Amino acid sequence: MYVTPRPVAAEDPHYGIRLGLTGALAYGAIPLLNPALPPIIAALPVGLVAAQRKAFDPGKLIGGVIAMIVLPWLMTWVVEWLRPMPLVYVTAVWALYFAGFLMILRSGAQAGMLIVVVTVLISVMGMHGTATVETLRDGFLQAALVTLVIGPLVYLVLPARTRDRHVDAPVPGGGRAVTGAAIRATVLLALSFWLYAVMQPSDMMMAVVASMVLVFPTRRTVFSEALQRIRATVYGGAVALGILALFTLSPHLPILLGLVFLGGLWLGQRMLFGAQPSMVYQYAFSVTLALVAGALSTQDPGYATFTRIVLTLTGAFAAAFAVAVLDGLTQWRGGAAGMAGAAGTGDTA
Repeated sequence: MYVTPRPVAAEDPHYGIRLGLTGALAYGAIPLLNPALPPIIAALPVGLVAAQRKAFDPGKLIGGVIAMIVLPWLMTWVVEWLRPMPLVYVTAVWALYFAGFLMILRSGAQAGMLIVVVTVLISVMGMHGTATVETLRDGFLQAALVTLVIGPLVYLVLPARTRDRHVDAPVPGGGRAVTGAAIRATVLLALSFWLYAVMQPSDMMMAVVASMVLVFPTRRTVFSEALQRIRATVYGGAVALGILALFTLSPHLPILLGLVFLGGLWLGQRMLFGAQPSMVYQYAFSVTLALVAGALSTQDPGYATFTRIVLTLTGAFAAAFAVAVLDGLTQWRGGAAGMAGAAGTGDTA
């Protein structure tokens, strides 16, 4: 699975400022749109903008926006069509998981990750009913349109120093990819039922944190990513609690936007210079935004943060352990040779 490398300060010295500004502008859109699921509006623009490296790439941003509009609409149609037939519905969800993981393991392409993420969110939300899944679909549409406005704006205000655009270099996983994809699809299907049982619809953006550990091809990287997701949840929860604590002293929108900006600035600078892999800090900011948005809408912030950390810990490690056991039993990667084929999937400076 291809991981976007660490941004380079010499190429993009304003990366941290841009990340904080993106988060603040996304939050500023929430009272204007009054969405049913504010965490999506808060987190999706940051995820798509933060994935940019070097100079602004409008094609990549527009492609991500289109994917976040089209895939939820298609998945909503599948859910509404198949939900009255539970066995067919579960089989179709497994098949979509399998297709996404197979794409990841065979090519390393991030398009497979988008298929997996959208299928997780829409299928689990679909278990709550048709109205709920349509709400999520509309939330993705709103968040994608917000991203289409914010993305070019923040790069216009704070352009990168280099004019070169980053080119992804995905690495195929190797081995018997069909077996690996089947293992991950089965474990994620079980994880989906667990997410449905323990998470509320407003928490579903956090489901990505637990499920994304499965997109990596080896036992070592699966456990490494599980630890990174948990670390990101802890970091993001700490920043969110700090923002909420200060916001309660002066509960005004400009104060909130300023605090979100500062939180994004700090985590963005850590992406440039921090000791942890840069994706830890990027995920942490998404966690922060989702936690603050959820806490300000319906939830107690302390309980919400604690719950998300526990759920992420439980889901991520249970899924990672299950994948590691099944990978060991099947040896689908072909031993040491297969391990070598996954080199280069980690974060790079």
